[in-house]
Amino acid sequence: MTAIRATAPRTPLGRRFGLLMGALLLSSLGNGLCFPFTSIYISQLLGLGGRAAGGYFIAMAAASFAAALAGGPLADRGSPHRVGALGGAALAVGYALLAPAGSVALVLASGVCVGAGFGLFYASIVGIVDLAVPESGRRSAFAIRHIVNNAGIGLGSVAAGLALHGAATPVGALRWLYLANGLAALPLIAVTLGVRPRARPGHGPADHAAEPHIDAAGKGRGEEKPAEKPGAGPTYRTLLRARPMALLILAQALFAIVGFTQIEATVPLLMHDRMAVTLGWVSAVVAANSFALIALQPLLRRRLERLPETVSLAAGPVLWTGAFGCGLGAALAGEAAPAAVRYGLLLAFAVIFAAGELMYSSAFYPLLLRWSGEEAVGRASALASLAWNLGTASGPPIGLFVVANASATGSWLALALGAAAAFTVAAALHSRTTDA
Repeated sequence: MTAIRATAPRTPLGRRFGLLMGALLLSSLGNGLCFPFTSIYISQLLGLGGRAAGGYFIAMAAASFAAALAGGPLADRGSPHRVGALGGAALAVGYALLAPAGSVALVLASGVCVGAGFGLFYASIVGIVDLAVPESGRRSAFAIRHIVNNAGIGLGSVAAGLALHGAATPVGALRWLYLANGLAALPLIAVTLGVRPRARPGHGPADHAAEPHIDAAGKGRGEEKPAEKPGAGPTYRTLLRARPMALLILAQALFAIVGFTQIEATVPLLMHDRMAVTLGWVSAVVAANSFALIALQPLLRRRLERLPETVSLAAGPVLWTGAFGCGLGAALAGEAAPAAVRYGLLLAFAVIFAAGELMYSSAFYPLLLRWSGEEAVGRASALASLAWNLGTASGPPIGLFVVANASATGSWLALALGAAAAFTVAAALHSRTTDA
């Protein structure tokens, strides 16, 4: 058994982190203005058809894949802040291009820019956040980053709904929203470059040299090592040959497939189509999940800091299994059950699922940072981004297939089994690292 850690004193995260999160909130809010409507906007409102909409997402996925692979070494070779700012600029251009779009060529160009922006930004953001906070504040910082991203998207979606409600010309309103989304990325560029530290007291390469990285054989090593040239660290292949790192990247993909995409895409459809839950209650359950993230973070912070990261990571899918169990209970209760029981179980699902999200977000990136080492954090972040993209691309079709071919109880049970499968990978990761 791994010993429980003593509670660390609360670490102020600092002004730079606050500025970074403020800019990220604004950028996420801009994304929330648009992302639910992109396929409708391109195919129907612009009249370009489903092929153009599909081409946009294919171009975005391909560009994101290529940019992440290129951005990882670039972030390791120089400053991740430059790579992040370049990604933010590509996002601003990409979303702004959709505002005047009227041709397939412009739509595809927008998809390439947006994909490249996401690939570069997510290959660098882990290093940027890490350099903005003290090492003891990593876990809280990444949990807060997860909350900020979700809160921004939620607020943006609400704002978009209000803007589009009753709009005489939806295409005109959406053009302005895409322009606003592009403009919302500009502060992120400025802040990303502005918070770049000249020197990091107490957290330079010499400090990382004594940390327990994971070598190619998957074992810890804590000896000091001579300084290496920037960008001369492990390659993608070397990182993936380390069993703990490979399991961590696999866990990232699985968490996206069985967890995050299911609450975003599958669960709302499951509640509405299979359980006759009204759209108002579907919105309430989704909103409860977002508000629970914000409310639970300060309540769980001290408890999370007592747990080893691998334990916290494994606890995430355990909580998700319990959350899906609450949904199963609501399905079994049926429409004949008292509303307080049925909807209470669905709200419990939302809150417990949020607790699992916090377990994940407080553990995954600190583990990624420690095991990659400072010299390869960009490459490791790129691998995590690619795993996430794979999960978000495959998760919704899998979940929607389950809902289309199973009953409500069968669908909730399948979701719970998926979360249990993710737990087995996280548990293997914990076992591997404690036995090494």
